[in-house]
Amino acid sequence: MFFKKTPKFFQKLFPSIIFKIDNTRNDIYLTFDDGPSEKFTNWILQLLNELDIKATFFCIGENAKKYPGVIENILKNGHRIGNHTYSHKNAFYYSSKSYIKDINKCQKIIPNTNLFRPPFGKLYPWQISRIKKKYKIIMWDILTYDFYKNISSEKIKKNIFNNIQSGS
Repeated sequence: MFFKKTPKFFQKLFPSIIFKIDNTRNDIYLTFDDGPSEKFTNWILQLLNELDIKATFFCIGENAKKYPGVIENILKNGHRIGNHTYSHKNAFYYSSKSYIKDINKCQKIIPNTNLFRPPFGKLYPWQISRIKKKYKIIMWDILTYDFYKNISSEKIKKNIFNNIQSGS
């Protein structure tokens, strides 16, 4: 069974995590994970600039270290950057100490951010309490499953447009 949206009970279970932003302006929030990449991130930036759209890029420290010019380009173009750990660790497979160390290592590479998104959307409650002391934890309310290789762009688009709401 695939959820198309993050279940409400899960959002209520973790009220300190941001899944959706309540607003009256009908804004939606576009985010990208796992970069930066020289080829794809610069292409995305060019498209966003043409459309006059701002986004948040949750960057992996290893990638940011390889492509500091892309990080500069993201910031220069008025977009935001968030921490996505240094090495894209899944919190369920590491000790909290090791996981937090990976977040801190990324923070040394990615300047001036208080935003964090956990890779794979996975955190233990005791990790949440430690991380939220320093960061706003940002998740998502629409699950696109774009990480699956066999999902079509049409299916992703349909899911997004059928589920998007103000604040998504």
